[in-house]
Amino acid sequence: MVNVSNSSKTEKIFNTTDKHLIIGAGFVGLGMAQVLKAADIPYDQVDASDDIGGNWYHGVYETAHIISSRKITQFTHFPMPEHYPDFPSAQNMRDYLNDFANHFNLREHIELNRTVSNVRPVENNFWEVSFANGEQRIYEGVLICNGHHWCKRFPKFQGEFNGEIIHSKDYKHPNQLTSKRVLVIGGGNSACDIAAEAGRVGAKSVLSMRESVWFIPKSFAGVPVADLIKWWMPEWVQRLLAYGIIRLTFGTHKDYGLPKPNYRIFTKHPTLNNEVPYYIKHGRITPKPSVRRLDGWEVEFVDGSREAFDLIICATGYYVAYPFLPQELQRVEGAAVQCYGGSFFADYKGLYFIGWGQARGGVGSLISAYNSLFIRFLKLQDEINVPIGLVLKEMGQQLPKTHLADPQQIFRQLKLVNFFFHWIVKKAYQVDSKYPDFRNKPLPASQSIEKPQSLPRANVSKL
Repeated sequence: MVNVSNSSKTEKIFNTTDKHLIIGAGFVGLGMAQVLKAADIPYDQVDASDDIGGNWYHGVYETAHIISSRKITQFTHFPMPEHYPDFPSAQNMRDYLNDFANHFNLREHIELNRTVSNVRPVENNFWEVSFANGEQRIYEGVLICNGHHWCKRFPKFQGEFNGEIIHSKDYKHPNQLTSKRVLVIGGGNSACDIAAEAGRVGAKSVLSMRESVWFIPKSFAGVPVADLIKWWMPEWVQRLLAYGIIRLTFGTHKDYGLPKPNYRIFTKHPTLNNEVPYYIKHGRITPKPSVRRLDGWEVEFVDGSREAFDLIICATGYYVAYPFLPQELQRVEGAAVQCYGGSFFADYKGLYFIGWGQARGGVGSLISAYNSLFIRFLKLQDEINVPIGLVLKEMGQQLPKTHLADPQQIFRQLKLVNFFFHWIVKKAYQVDSKYPDFRNKPLPASQSIEKPQSLPRANVSKL
């Protein structure tokens, strides 16, 4: 433990400079912890919740099931139990992640109820991490695995609503919908799941979509659609396959009174749902366009129609947010973190962004494929002075333009990078020799950045 003077007071700072810190103990954080432990790399792990599991513990509704299949969602080296269905439930996922942590003895390094308030670079390329309870520690590096399903995005509404407005993250149980007139805003997977639930138990279910989406069935001919995609398929082949499956399963959007989507499939995160088209045909879900304004108990849509509701659920997504980072390290454009290789800055070493992207596939198989490569990069970082991100930048890699990714392309790229890693090492030493005096720029302690948010002008509450 070292003492650091700060103005007139002296604060105790725990010296953990031989360790990395993993922020988050969800699916991605646990996967990274397991591979660091297997590689004998010292680390600590913290999570703000009172249990592990991330979004599967604190964020999903009781009736949620995965949209990708068990086969591609599981960690490759730790298969899910055979008795799990093709699309495991939220409880299945919580049990699986707890089994994973127990099997690899990860709990000894996990500290729960530990909220990170500030992460900043300090002298000698170390990272100072401050916690909400006032404690501070110094780490060699920080792996940010805090997820992207927690910082709620709300639409901006005109007018006032007499009922209740919540975010989809605050929806937990069908009892919240029973006998209510429900408006769900959004066209993604959560929006469709909740609209279908409201179609079953609610007095009315209306699904408001700014634009039509491509509804992809979760399975086709008895096989999960995600399992039909093979590693060798380029995206255009996957797209043709998806179009064919959609046409054979659902027909056309016109058959449901919906306009055809104005984008190519896979240019937005896919919506895998069989129930919305089914319930539209049964009159249990009514599709509507965007909301124009709120007016008491009623909502006016852009087509001029009006409907009365008791509850509005905004399934309008999340911000990718790192409120504990100083302004100089806020590098998110849209939903894409501006880093190289999916994880690395070019001007700072020791800060790693993991799991911020959204791939069309299960996270477990991707983390399993990425982990070994990340460890190679982490060990290479110990050998050179410059950031890994700078090496990748000088090799010609571009910053990401989107948070969406084709998992099969990722698998192919990972194989290539692993195969040619010796060339990357050679290039790394060349770049390192060009910048012999590189040092992280220390940043002063500051208050953490506010979470981005867009609140509706109405009553916003949790049930």
